[in-house]
Amino acid sequence: MALTIPMPGRRFVISVPYVWLLVFFMLPFLILLYISFVDMGNDISPFKPIWDQESGLLHLKYENYWSIFRSADGGQVFQTIYIEAYLRSIWYALCTAVLCLVIGYPFSYFIARSDAKLRPALLMMVMLPFWTSFLLRVYAWKGILADQGVLNQLLMALGIISEPIQMLYTNVSMLVGMTYVYLPFMVLPLYANLVKMDFRLLEAAHDLGASPFKAFWLVTVPLSKAGIIAGFMLVFIPCVGEFVIPSLLGGPENIMIGRVVWDEMFTSNNWPRASALAVVMIGLIVIPLAIYYHYTGDEK
Repeated sequence: MALTIPMPGRRFVISVPYVWLLVFFMLPFLILLYISFVDMGNDISPFKPIWDQESGLLHLKYENYWSIFRSADGGQVFQTIYIEAYLRSIWYALCTAVLCLVIGYPFSYFIARSDAKLRPALLMMVMLPFWTSFLLRVYAWKGILADQGVLNQLLMALGIISEPIQMLYTNVSMLVGMTYVYLPFMVLPLYANLVKMDFRLLEAAHDLGASPFKAFWLVTVPLSKAGIIAGFMLVFIPCVGEFVIPSLLGGPENIMIGRVVWDEMFTSNNWPRASALAVVMIGLIVIPLAIYYHYTGDEK
């Protein structure tokens, strides 16, 4: 006999994720949106009223947003440090997601095709870094990539180089750190998708004359599309706003939007502009995602 959930209980279960999103996403976002229109002036607190009680009119400071797209001296639009930081963040996040996909897909495929008794141990290897502090893992890469670090010492001991190579505080060191940290977020959804695949389809493709690569490209990759998209988004979205790794491993020229928001909020004490930067960053991520899922949902 099938177990049915009473209507009040069903509504409660369905309402839990909505309440979670409302409290931990929508409410903080509305607070950010509110602060982004505030004119702090010389005050310390950013929580100032944006409406005039006498006239009942809203006084919104749109300059917090306009300053993102136009420089303070009235220069050309879309040529500000904020736009550069946005583009740089998107570029590094895209490169990190691609690197995680290139490295993570073969590893996920290997785990999915391995013996069922070995899969828990292999998955444990993927999740093992989560048992260590995020900050310690990033600092470990500083010790590896420093001028007198492990990698340079090893290369000099092997006679490959005669003097240390500048690897730390470069684009490469930052991409290495971000790829290492976010690689599990690509492997796990890919594995969850690939392990459910019917590998007899590959055998059928081989019987029909397809080469191994062609069978992989025409059968495996399309069937793992959902895992690729999920892993790509799980890596790309947090990388856009990453702050710790660029600060510790990146150079002074690799200022991403997370660092810019930090400086505006805690160094310049300009909470409205920092909030406006965060709102725009959320919009750059959420709006394309909403459009994509809208059209993919219509196709289904």
